[in-house]
Amino acid sequence: MTTENNQESNYKPTPPAVLVIGGGIAGIQASLDLGDRGMKVYLVERSPTIGGRMAQLDKTFPTMDCSICILAPKMTDCGRHPNIELLTYSEVEKVEGKIGDFHVTVLKHPRFIDYSKCTGCEDCVAKCPVAVSSEFNVGLSKRKAISIPFPQAIPRKVTIDEKNCLYFTKDVCRLCERYCKAGAINLDDKPERVTMNVGAIIIATGFDLFDSSKITEYGYGKYENVLTALEFERYASASGPTRGEIIRPSDGRHPKRIAFIQCVGSRDLDRGQPYCSSICCMHATKEALMAKEHDPEILNFIFYNDLRTFGKGFYEFALRAQFEYGIQFIRALPGEVRENPLTKNLTIWFDETFTREVTSLEVDMVVLCPAMVPRSDSKQLAEILGINLDEYGFLKSSDLLGKPVDTNVPGIYIAGFCEGPKDIPDSVAQASGAAARAAEAVAENWRRKPYERST
Repeated sequence: MTTENNQESNYKPTPPAVLVIGGGIAGIQASLDLGDRGMKVYLVERSPTIGGRMAQLDKTFPTMDCSICILAPKMTDCGRHPNIELLTYSEVEKVEGKIGDFHVTVLKHPRFIDYSKCTGCEDCVAKCPVAVSSEFNVGLSKRKAISIPFPQAIPRKVTIDEKNCLYFTKDVCRLCERYCKAGAINLDDKPERVTMNVGAIIIATGFDLFDSSKITEYGYGKYENVLTALEFERYASASGPTRGEIIRPSDGRHPKRIAFIQCVGSRDLDRGQPYCSSICCMHATKEALMAKEHDPEILNFIFYNDLRTFGKGFYEFALRAQFEYGIQFIRALPGEVRENPLTKNLTIWFDETFTREVTSLEVDMVVLCPAMVPRSDSKQLAEILGINLDEYGFLKSSDLLGKPVDTNVPGIYIAGFCEGPKDIPDSVAQASGAAARAAEAVAENWRRKPYERST
């Protein structure tokens, strides 16, 4: 065999890459599965860090494991994987082509730093004089105009918030530039558009939360001690605004009686969504147990319509909460929450389903479990990709039973809550399924193309 023929026989063309849109747990899992297969992955996330909603949780159900303890190693693996390229603080702008040959344009928003120089030391953060509401802590604490979203963020790089930075709003300050020892601040940074060729696309963009203030009878936004489940989660978390101390926002006292109200915006034909959000029953049960772990004297009440315990270990989890921890499950949809203006305590009026008795319950804090709804940008993304939405606004599967991760566009797949309500284990399983389908599609279309010898 000649040298030329030997070189030709050893030549292996590189298959097309895969684009993953969304850096939550589903997008991370899909990226890791594909990267471990030896495939090039572009992971696009619109926020400055990957992690998604799971990073905001304190624990997961039904095992009560630390959420960030599960997520952070996956985030780190994703950030360090040789086959995965992170495009954070970025969004997909245009997609053209077909399966095996998609041409994608991604807009990278400016961080106003030199990415290669920033060490994540946060000296600049300490000197920044501007404090605004923290998105990670859902407005319960402040962050600086230059910040890292949370301690385990990947990549661990600061981002300057152009809308609140004094340099961009008033042409003053520049303290971050002065105190950055690495010289990483670049206030002349500009948006950048990058293009890439990929063989398949996976969408894992997650969900938004229903605006609980629309259910006016529960007093969210009016009464200080009425919280959402995610706000309670941040109070209970060690990385939250109170370092894990559960307090009443009105006076800082530790609550002794907490009520959780289900279906706030779910199964509501008039003001919310007609579907069940799938995870709220178990989420409330988990948070009631978290409250018990923080203070065994707390009494917890969960108001529910139907207790949805369909996952592995879910029913046993609910039974343990009821009989071992004394969580009281009340089948009723409360009609109104009223506040005592002197004590700031809350009285819940409800019709008890089994006894048909209208009664009331006084508690120190009310936690609302709002519906999970499609992302606000789902429609725009669907139009860019040419894929269908279902009647609720979720990305639609082409065949829920036969091809649950496929869309109407060959080569574009969906995973996680963007396809419909589901919990973390189901999102991870679906992400692995989408990764397998994407790898299969890329390999099949790649094999059909003639090999081109490297020059």
